[in-house]
Amino acid sequence: MLEYISSDKKTYDERYEEAISKIPLYTKEWTNYNPSDPGITILEVLTGYETLAQERIDRVPFAVRENLLKMMGFSIRKGRPARLLLSAEGLGTPVTIPANHRFVIGDLIFETNRRIELSGARMLGVFSKTADGYKDCSGVLDKETRVPVSIFGKYPQEKNAVYFVADKLPDPGEELILYVELNVTTNRNPLTEKMKNPFADVSFEVLTESGFVPCKVRDFTSAFLTGGEIRIRMPEEPVTYSNGYDEENDNNSLTSDRPPMEGYLLRAVLKEANYDVAPKVTAIHPFLFEVWQKFSMSECLTYQRTSDITVKSSFIGEAYVDVYCKEEKGNSYRKYMYAPAFNEEGRFYTQTMSEDGFYHIDFDSKLTGYGPEKVKNCVKIVCYSEEVMRRYSIGRVLGYDNQTIDLPFDHLVSEGFSIIARREDDEGGYIYDFVRPEYEGEDALFYHLLENDGKIIIEDAGDFIGAELFLAGIAVTRGKDGNIREGNELISSKPVSSEPVHFYNPGPGTGGAYRERLEDVRRRFLADMEKSYTAVTENDFEQLVKNTPGLIIDKARAYMDEEKNMVRIAVKPGMDEEFPKLSDYYKKIIMEHLDMRRLLSTRIELTSPVYTRVNVSGTVYVKLNYDDSEKQIERCIREKIDYINTAKNFGERLSFDDCFHAIEMLDCVKNVYDLSILPHSLAHARLSEADIIPDDNCLLYPGDIKIEVVTYDR
Repeated sequence: MLEYISSDKKTYDERYEEAISKIPLYTKEWTNYNPSDPGITILEVLTGYETLAQERIDRVPFAVRENLLKMMGFSIRKGRPARLLLSAEGLGTPVTIPANHRFVIGDLIFETNRRIELSGARMLGVFSKTADGYKDCSGVLDKETRVPVSIFGKYPQEKNAVYFVADKLPDPGEELILYVELNVTTNRNPLTEKMKNPFADVSFEVLTESGFVPCKVRDFTSAFLTGGEIRIRMPEEPVTYSNGYDEENDNNSLTSDRPPMEGYLLRAVLKEANYDVAPKVTAIHPFLFEVWQKFSMSECLTYQRTSDITVKSSFIGEAYVDVYCKEEKGNSYRKYMYAPAFNEEGRFYTQTMSEDGFYHIDFDSKLTGYGPEKVKNCVKIVCYSEEVMRRYSIGRVLGYDNQTIDLPFDHLVSEGFSIIARREDDEGGYIYDFVRPEYEGEDALFYHLLENDGKIIIEDAGDFIGAELFLAGIAVTRGKDGNIREGNELISSKPVSSEPVHFYNPGPGTGGAYRERLEDVRRRFLADMEKSYTAVTENDFEQLVKNTPGLIIDKARAYMDEEKNMVRIAVKPGMDEEFPKLSDYYKKIIMEHLDMRRLLSTRIELTSPVYTRVNVSGTVYVKLNYDDSEKQIERCIREKIDYINTAKNFGERLSFDDCFHAIEMLDCVKNVYDLSILPHSLAHARLSEADIIPDDNCLLYPGDIKIEVVTYDR
């Protein structure tokens, strides 16, 4: 079933004719194709069976196929809009950005999910503190420059720290978002989900009256191991202002816990420091907020245990509004109508706009006899755009299995999507229920949302047979198109301040994707079956070592030590050093990774690379009019014998003929008169005729190159 792909449907006659046409391909003896032939009768029966079986397979419910894949550990990845972090540049005073406020770039729209309070705070400076004292690193706040700064020092140590000085910090309990850009020169393997940085641990703290207090942090940089965002939740204790220390008159910079600048302090302190590569920061972007790539066409707002409703959304001012209330706990909703004033009994509400631009919805049960009960989710307000209002009725629940209903829009956002089910009550009125996809409850309406196709599949109608369905919250997205590159300026759909404010994204958009189809999940499943999870062959060991999470592995070579009956693996870390060695810390992490994947009887030992220099000498005749012939020849030789900076692996034979012909093929070379290629030492390499064969843990590199270049002149 997992291998099955639905093909174009063929009729019985088409299948039969295809089968008849293939008979000569398999036998020459079958010549009677008349209906009286028993073989033809059997072929007719089998063709009929195939046609019926195909139809049954095609009717396998969506849920059954999905659950088969779930049994193998593969669930459908839901679609989601791309997420973007924005910085407000030029904002000097606090402003409020309502929910669903739009920011535009090209034909893409990004929206806020909730109301955002921007304080207009500025980061004044960044200081690194090491054993040598404070160093001003404030250049990382300049988005135009990209000068790498070792913020924890060239050789990070425990208790080294980075201090951020701001003119204002968020209120207690609020969140501060930073985006960090690193100077990355190595291909580090990504950390697995929820995996802690194996090299370092950082604690973020803010200065309060009682000293520095730790903050709750979600650090997506893994202690500055990679670039990304850092979300810092302010503690409940208010922050306090720091007067810094006087650099000229105070010599306590080594012991002071306050940098030489006034302001509110946030610091990152190293609790562990075993970095394989010291982090170099090129830019830090503070005081960011989130937006999502989506276009809301209707919005469903929910209010808890209150009848005092303030709608803080930019959507309501330009939309059609429906209001629903729960009048008893646990019951369905009733629809309320707008009235300019409460003049009669009935389900009514009034709507007014305040000076701050927000809308207030009021109920008065004493005058009208009806109003919301103060219970959970007591009031729902649905705001429709005109486009949705014209097509918000989507059909009726008929009650048969897997009923499919087409929606007027596709590429939907699953978060926030809901439909309204309207049923008649015992008194001839209507009750309303808001139903989200795949909500499981007693006698509930259970349906799947196919975001890409714009469909819902009703798996279980529950008590809702005959109910009329209407759209509630709905938004569309562009999937991976929203994963835009960093450094763009986005235009606010409405002014947020009297000051000119520029919004730009310091990091790329992330996470944008359409919902996977079952065929996509099936392909993932088949591809996963081909991955190495258990180390058996040489290639298994090498690939597992190279993919060790969090490490930088350039080369790996697995080989058998016959004498000790064990597998040895030579590993070269991808450091910037000239001759990198495999540290004990790297060995520990790699062995932990391999121990879960090796066979119980297999013994493993990791070895560090050994490096053998290769010396080259000889005489080469070159053509006239080539001024750089000597450089070309030397460059060619270095590329051939350099195993450190090329794709050549441990133990790979260095062929004399390959080197000879590579030099000979250069445009500037007439012929190679004499060539000698020898290892500087035979401790880790041996000669086989004119070739050099390094040991299984040995890498070759260029040594002395002495080539006499003679210009060929007739």
